[in-house]
This record gives sequence, structure tokens and C-alpha cells, in this order.
Amino acid sequence: MPAAAPTAARGRRRPWRSITATVVVLALLALLLHFLSPLPPRSLVMSTGLVDGAYHRSALRYQEILRANGVRLDLKPSSGSPENLERLLSRQASVAFVQGGLGPLSTNPEADPSDVPLRALATVAVEPVWIFTHSLDLTHGLGPLAGKRIAVGVAGSGNERIALELMRAYGVTEGAASAPGGTQFLREGGLGVADRLQRREIDAAFFISASQAPAVQRLLADPSVSLASLEQVEGLTRRFPYLQIVILRRGSVDPGHDLPSRDIALLSTQTNLVVREDLHPELAYLLLKAARHVHQPGSLMRRPGEFPSAQGIDYALSDQAERWFRNGPPFLHNYLPFWAANILQRVLLVLLPVAAILFPLARLLPEIIAWRRQTRLYRSYGELKFLEQELAARALNEDERRAAGVRLDRIEEGILRTAWPLELSDRVYTLRQHVDFVRSHYVRPENAGAGLKT
Repeated sequence: MPAAAPTAARGRRRPWRSITATVVVLALLALLLHFLSPLPPRSLVMSTGLVDGAYHRSALRYQEILRANGVRLDLKPSSGSPENLERLLSRQASVAFVQGGLGPLSTNPEADPSDVPLRALATVAVEPVWIFTHSLDLTHGLGPLAGKRIAVGVAGSGNERIALELMRAYGVTEGAASAPGGTQFLREGGLGVADRLQRREIDAAFFISASQAPAVQRLLADPSVSLASLEQVEGLTRRFPYLQIVILRRGSVDPGHDLPSRDIALLSTQTNLVVREDLHPELAYLLLKAARHVHQPGSLMRRPGEFPSAQGIDYALSDQAERWFRNGPPFLHNYLPFWAANILQRVLLVLLPVAAILFPLARLLPEIIAWRRQTRLYRSYGELKFLEQELAARALNEDERRAAGVRLDRIEEGILRTAWPLELSDRVYTLRQHVDFVRSHYVRPENAGAGLKT
């Protein structure tokens, strides 16, 4: 009967101990996940380009793909690549399209790209230099543009920068609009420029854009507008290393009308998908997934599967992009939705190292537990032995017997509270018998003098 109360109390305490231990373990796991691998943010800002340009049209498709994966992509139109770069560096955006020729690897091949807090995920498109005119013959160079009205792109844009550099190479510079023969540069872009060229309000227009840009599509389909094909494209690529040559094949625009009627060599640059170096790794993988869906199909200027690519980048390639191009997407992302893959990956990130540490320890755990139980059993035997020697040394008064009874109860309660393994059960029962022997021989009133007779 005396053993029933401690046993019942122990049964009541165990569930609460288990619940408390579970809560503590889960809390520690949550803290580890939070600090070692925080969840990616639910929103992202992307700087694009002109609203009617190819950059912004591609960004709209990125927005749809990220929305389907539970991430909001906020789009901020801009004047072009220079403004996109400015926003990235000032933390107004985390991802942007950037025209080739602006990054450290193109402006200075010996520069250390890690000095810039930006990373490239991939090149995602080729951007030809489209030079549209009415009747000017630009086959031998851009000299005939002198004294004409020319749209060079929005002020501060990459379009303007390349257009001015190319014309400067041929000695074409901006002159006063009122001066006789003065060259006029109109700093406009997009469909508005295409309209003005078709109405013959201007003589030529530069577009540095993918072939999908609405303005380019409109002018390519207009037989009254000519697309310039410079003979010196090879030499210009040596002068401007960030430019390459692409060929617009005969009949690729409109085979029925044989547009263009011949192969046209064009200068081009490439578009980099650039992010801040502190972008969450999982968002980098999601952007690469979107880039594959948006840019992998072919176009007038490229074959299917050429983009996204790790070639032609102007910035250091991000770690996530290196792994993507070397090994493909992360394994879990191929089979699970974005957030499910992310959460499971984070849990594994913490549990696998912990398991690697605990597995060897688990093999020693039974021996450690058995050693601790034996040690507790021997300690109880030792305490009982010293108590018996103390009680046997002299006759006890009532207070001493009561104090000895309390000590014996404590020893017995410790025995009852411990979950002993089966192999120690005989020693446990023997210990309890010895406790009862000491209690009956020295503590109970009828045996009060037993200590002196021994």
C-alpha cells in the first residue's frame, strides 16, 4: 500500500514531462531553422524597363510564375538598364534586367566582380541593335545620319548609351537644332518612336531590344521602313567588346513576303538577370525556374534552349546559379511545390547534421542509461549502509527514530520512482527488503533498543 501513492504520482507526472520535453525540442528546432535557414520573403521587387518594352513584357511573365508559387513580384518600370542598376545598388529593387556592357566584367576584364554587391543569375536574352530608317543607306557606316533627326532612346538608358557610342565612332554628334545641318537627337523610346518614324517625323531610330519588343515587331513588319545592316559589324565588335554579331535570317520575319529579303548582320548585346548578393537562395532558384520558362523558347534571333545561360555574364555568377547550371534545379524542387520543398529542405538542413551526431551516441545510450541506473542503485545501497551503521551505534530517542524513518522513506521513494530495467529487478527487490529490515529493526518503537543489543 505505501508504494501505491508514489507510483500513481509518478504516472501523473510523466505525461506532463513528455509534453514539456516535446515543446522544448520543437522550440529549439524552430529557433535553429530561423537562424540557420530563415524562410524566404513573400514578396520581391523587380526593376524592369519601359512599360511597352521587352524587359517589362518578360517581367510580367515572371510575375505570373512567381505568383503561382506564392511569391508576389512587384514590378517597377524604369528608363532602362542604368536606372535598374541604380535601384539594385540602392536597395530599391532586388532583381532586374541589365543590358550587357554595364557590369564590371565588361568594363574592366581584370576587375574583381565580387567587389560589387550584385550577382548574375544568367544571361536570358540577346538584344540586337536595331537601326531603322526610311531611305538612308547605312551599309557603309552611320555617317549619313549626320544632320538628321534620330531617336536614340530615353535619356540615361542603355539604349541611348550604345546609340551615342556607335554614332560617335563615325563622327556623328549632336548639333544645335536650329543650326544648318545640325544633328538632332530625340531622347524617346518605345512605340511612340515607332509611330513617329512611320509618320516620317524622324529619319532614323535606334532600338536595343529583344525581337519581341512591340516597337521592333511593328517596324520589322512595315515594308516602308528599312533595317540597316552595317558592313563593319566585325570591326565594331573589336572596338566595343561587349557587342557581338547576330544574324537575322532571310524570311524569318514574314516568309510570305520574303521579309527580310536577305540575311542581315546586326550588332547585339546580351541581357543579364541580375540580383543583389543578399537575395534569399530559394528566391534565386525560383527566379531561375521562371527564367527557364520565359526565355527557353526560341525567337527570331536564337534557337530554343540557348537561354538562360551562364555565358556572357557581366557580373560574378551567384552560387545558386553555379549549382543550377552544373547540377540542375534542387532535387526537392522537381517534385514538390515551392514552399513545401523549401520547408522540407530547411528541416532536413537541421535534422541531418543532428542525426549524424546523435546516431553514434544512440548506440552508446543504452549502456549510459544502464550505468546511470546501476550507479543510482549502488548509491542507494551505500546510503542505506551508512544509515544502518549510524542507527546501530547507539540507542535512539523518539525524534531520532522519526528522522531515521524519514530518511528511509526517501530512499524507498527514490527506488519506487525509478524505472528499473528487468535485469536489475532482483537487486531492487533485495534493496527494498533491506530498507524494510532496517526500518523494522531500528525505527519501529518495539525494536527501539535493538541497536545496542547488536
